[in-house]
Amino acid sequence: MSFNEGKKPVENFKDKLISFFSFQAPPGKKGGLPPKAHFSIWYFVIVFLLFTLAQQYLLSPKVETIPYSKFKQYLAEGQVNSLTIGPENITGTLKGKEGKKDQIFTAIRVEDPNLVKELDDRKVNYSGFYESKFLSTLLSWVLPIGVFFLIWRFAMKKMGPGMGVMSFSKSKAKLFAQGGAKVTFADVAGIDEAKDELQEVVEFLKNPGKFQKLGGKIPKGVLLLGAPGTGKTLLAKAVAGEANVPFFSISGSEFVEMFVGVGAARVRDLFSQATASAPCIIFIDELDALGKARGINVMGGNDEREQTLNQLLVEMDGFESNKGVIIMAATNRPEILDPALLRPGRFDRQILVDRPDINGREAILKIHSKNVLL
Repeated sequence: MSFNEGKKPVENFKDKLISFFSFQAPPGKKGGLPPKAHFSIWYFVIVFLLFTLAQQYLLSPKVETIPYSKFKQYLAEGQVNSLTIGPENITGTLKGKEGKKDQIFTAIRVEDPNLVKELDDRKVNYSGFYESKFLSTLLSWVLPIGVFFLIWRFAMKKMGPGMGVMSFSKSKAKLFAQGGAKVTFADVAGIDEAKDELQEVVEFLKNPGKFQKLGGKIPKGVLLLGAPGTGKTLLAKAVAGEANVPFFSISGSEFVEMFVGVGAARVRDLFSQATASAPCIIFIDELDALGKARGINVMGGNDEREQTLNQLLVEMDGFESNKGVIIMAATNRPEILDPALLRPGRFDRQILVDRPDINGREAILKIHSKNVLL
């Protein structure tokens, strides 16, 4: 037997163990327990705990708690058969009637210097024990920590894969991968001028080497301007569909959180993902939520939104067009954008997406009714 063959059972056992505690199969392994098996395991744990509790409270002999005065009465009447003296309580048995078991009782211990002498006089079997508080102290710490751990595990599983403690810094951009349901220029109507201007971007994404050989420069950023509902987001998706490249879509408000530094980290993560997926398009919807002009903060100082905007400007400055990543954004409030966003090398191409005229509206109606019997 080779070393690898001997190692295989150990690895299989390890994978099963990881699968049990993680509720899912180990990475890259197909031998993990299926979801139903995990549920059955937890059902077994619950049944085991219920059985333990039932054994402790239902199957164990019934213990009667009596006051110390009652115990002294039983002792004086000669009914006490045996006694165990603890630091805080005493436990003993009473002489049962013929054919019946001895009754077990317990009472809180009271300082009684004459107790031992009385037990000797009555010839009662007695013993003492020292109750270690280590176990109770340990349980007082372990149980709350265990409950907290289970709640934390449940919350992490609800959040889904990749959404752990460090997931705050991950970008929330939705990736529309190539090969999926495409939106092309054929699905966009009424904004022919905007489509014509974006044709250059499509050609660059399809064949970036052609532009580089001729010394042509493509804009790093394209800003779509227009009123709400004019098709800015649809147009950006159509560019990605025409070029058959991945499309990262995110809203400007999704960058900013209450935690300081999270927005900047998400910007870095988004650009890192885009570089790995190049050629591709990054589309930031509602750019004005993120790119509002700096220096108008009522409270003063550099708030989280401004830090996020600064990081976006830095990433766009360090971005080369030959990386094959085009940054597109949409806004209906261009007047409040920070001037730094509109400088050359950033969103230096601005395209107006206006409301369609009567012919454009007719073309839109034809697209939406092409599969409907009129």
